[in-house]
Amino acid sequence: MRMSLRFPLTMGVVAFGLGVAGAVAPATAADDTIVLGTAVSLTGKYSTNGVVTQRGYDIGVKRINEMGGVKINGKSYKLKVQYYDDESTPLRTAELFERLIKQDGIKLLLGPYSSATTKAAAPITEKYEAPMVEGEAASRSLFTQGYKYLFGVVSTSEQFIESTIDLAAEMAEKNGKKPSSVKIAMSFENDPFSLDLRAGAVDRAKKYGMQIIVDDRLPRDLNDMSATLTKVKALKPDLLIVSGHEKGAATAVRQLKEMRVEVPMVTITQCESADIVKKFGKKASEGILCPTQWSETLNYKDQYFGTAMDYAKLFSKDYPEYSEVPYQAAQATASVIVWKEALEKANSTDPKKVRDALTKIDTMTFFGPIKFDSTGKNPAKPMVLRQVQDGKYVVVAPTKYATGKLEYPRAAGY
Repeated sequence: MRMSLRFPLTMGVVAFGLGVAGAVAPATAADDTIVLGTAVSLTGKYSTNGVVTQRGYDIGVKRINEMGGVKINGKSYKLKVQYYDDESTPLRTAELFERLIKQDGIKLLLGPYSSATTKAAAPITEKYEAPMVEGEAASRSLFTQGYKYLFGVVSTSEQFIESTIDLAAEMAEKNGKKPSSVKIAMSFENDPFSLDLRAGAVDRAKKYGMQIIVDDRLPRDLNDMSATLTKVKALKPDLLIVSGHEKGAATAVRQLKEMRVEVPMVTITQCESADIVKKFGKKASEGILCPTQWSETLNYKDQYFGTAMDYAKLFSKDYPEYSEVPYQAAQATASVIVWKEALEKANSTDPKKVRDALTKIDTMTFFGPIKFDSTGKNPAKPMVLRQVQDGKYVVVAPTKYATGKLEYPRAAGY
């Protein structure tokens, strides 16, 4: 259930102090619970993915607690998350993370949803030396600031569009053309994540000598991209790339259909969480490419959930309203797994000791491998590219992970 709250969703939680000499500090008044804190976007423009993030955290906490919780110094502790709603507003995110740390006394943190809000939270967590494990911010610029207390489980933004550009080059060659002949149209939201994606796309296109013939920004409210699509109809690019979180994805699919726009290859981020198949039907969604951090068909496996497919089945059982498991839920759950392993590796809840333990994490999860480099990002896990085919999301690139063949060119979605 979606909630709009300015107060913690986990109530009655007493914050814990710092561990001393490897001992466990009090977690709650009952001394049997470790509390993780976060602010996520339960209202505002990122609310669809914010709710998915919360659900991913909750599934991770539930599963770890069912398996005996977190074991430190021979004692088992339950995990619990204290939530705030940041209303999809970075300024509010910063205020709430400061509140979590200073007023609530919680210094073990999960990330918010989006790169914009995580960029607001990171200076706060760094200031108070409070480690944050985040699974919802892929902006590469987050990991160039020298932060020591930020750890991201996802592939960073420059990887999102690389596979699409590579695939366009491959299709050109298969059709007897040079990759440099590919013409690209792009439209990105004016937020840190999407602009990082744009920078990655520009760099990759330059590698092949491709021409970017449309380079637009989505409007602030993400409700109308008809101006861009009018250019696309006139200029006839070979590839269209759109990134505007779930609201931008929904707008793109809807207006591609309404305006009867045909492009041989279309890539849109956040397809799954936007639920484009359910909202707009198989025909409108057919052939759209969706960069993804995770797919249930990948051969990842762990001790907590089993395979990626096992996790997908569990999520679908708990939340049957989703026609496809959003990868944002999977990466949120993976963040909780990282917290469990780091706490046990540190054998303490002391933030500095846990931070040191996080730098040594090297684990395989149902979401994929997780190992942080010196900047705090996770270079161990690749991105994959899925295409909507007959209402299903089929992995088509990179080839080593593919479970189906690319449909090219994309059929008209109207």
